[in-house]
Amino acid sequence: MSERPESPGPDPDDTFDDFTEFVEEETRRDPDLAVIEAGSRTLRTQGGPPQADVPARPEDPEVDRALREVEAQLADRWGETKLEPSVTRIAALMDVLGDPQRSYPSVHITGTNGKTSTARMIEALLGAFDLRTGRYTSPHVQSVTERISLDGAPVSPERFIETYQDIKPYIEMVDSREEYRLSFFEVLTGMAYAAFADAPVDVAVVEVGMGGSWDATNVIDGGVAVVTPIDLDHTDRLGGTPGEIAGEKAGIIKRDATVIMAQQPVDAAQVLLKKAVEVDATVAREGLEFGVVARQVAVGGQLVTLRGLGGEYPEVYLPLHGEHQAHNAAVALAAVEAFFGVGAQRAQLLDVDTVRKAFAAVASPGRLEVVRRSPTVVLDAAHNPAGARAAAAAIGEAFQFSRLIGVVGASGDKNVRGLLEAFEPVFAEIVVTRNSSHRAMDADELAAVAVEVFGEDRVQVEPRLPDALEAAITLAEEEGEFAGGGVLVTGSVITVGEARLLLGRG
Repeated sequence: MSERPESPGPDPDDTFDDFTEFVEEETRRDPDLAVIEAGSRTLRTQGGPPQADVPARPEDPEVDRALREVEAQLADRWGETKLEPSVTRIAALMDVLGDPQRSYPSVHITGTNGKTSTARMIEALLGAFDLRTGRYTSPHVQSVTERISLDGAPVSPERFIETYQDIKPYIEMVDSREEYRLSFFEVLTGMAYAAFADAPVDVAVVEVGMGGSWDATNVIDGGVAVVTPIDLDHTDRLGGTPGEIAGEKAGIIKRDATVIMAQQPVDAAQVLLKKAVEVDATVAREGLEFGVVARQVAVGGQLVTLRGLGGEYPEVYLPLHGEHQAHNAAVALAAVEAFFGVGAQRAQLLDVDTVRKAFAAVASPGRLEVVRRSPTVVLDAAHNPAGARAAAAAIGEAFQFSRLIGVVGASGDKNVRGLLEAFEPVFAEIVVTRNSSHRAMDADELAAVAVEVFGEDRVQVEPRLPDALEAAITLAEEEGEFAGGGVLVTGSVITVGEARLLLGRG
């Protein structure tokens, strides 16, 4: 499927009072512990673009066995959907480990959508300036080892296993003292902070799991606090309005930090600014102190001009689709400038060629990722309405699909109707399915909602994901090889990860 030639994109909104409402593709963290395995069926596939940094299972049987044992021990703990909102246990673990998280500076990232993509961009920029980086993100697309990266790549299975074994006695010590055992996410957070200290890294880029104040990652004091766009998700835990959710996410803003704030709903922005004033933090706001000056759709991504804290960075190629990714790039650039003191100690630009080189190498697996051609199959991990709206807008902008077929497998605890309504204008037909997660919505239940949104004639039910992919590819091919049909697989990080394996990308 061909992509559109370069064409001018919209200019950013430069006023603080009129916050542009935009969102990222995926974002809210899909909390699931399932170890994604390859399906039993091989689909009709053709080669796609180079694979991004998503590791496959270890080739060595002994290493694979040891990794599966660690995964099983992690999965035996509280899952990421079961929370006791405090940092008591993770703080206790850090204490017995000697506070490894205080041995390096950190960039801490919260928000509803865009965290992982923004973290990857920040990591790429810092690495391009010869800093050794550690990155902690969640959830994983295919392998749990993706969550902990050193120098821009996931840690090896051997190092992941070694890190777990190294801190396991301390985990058990904390478990014996606390009312509740450390959770899956808390243990992984402890592993990441220990691995970063052991490396050692020059800077850690850390994405929160959920919220901010009581998130396990919040035992760091990030000198730079990044807040990506806030929207409604996990409302049962975080609040029913953007302002209420911002109150929880503002917990990562520490005294004397620099806050890099993406464009936000007005009530969310007010809460974040108030917190910044309370702790004497410095704030840089998208649309005022930094932003997107211009963007053009280009083959394989987009060409953007960014205004950073130190000045303008023209003609930056970003190999990711969607306006939301251009905004993520602006946020990432401002965060790295703030880390280097641009806008505070000095006013000059970072080296423009280095910035261009870093952005050109960015990958974000499962975020409008093309994994197959003829017909084109795109994966996007959007699983809330905000992320779905961003993905729908981006795929309409970047591709010339004459007929787009959706494959949707969603979690039952999400706003499924809102997600489907966001995709309704761009899907000619939809194939509803389910992934292997215990949290997945039953395919028939999902179909009932889909029929209400799309109408019965546009909905097909295939409970098994391999069958759903095969059905969607067949529907996309109905108009002929060169007619422009495409497939978008979406609804959950787990669905995308399993589809990625089935399509030969892992």
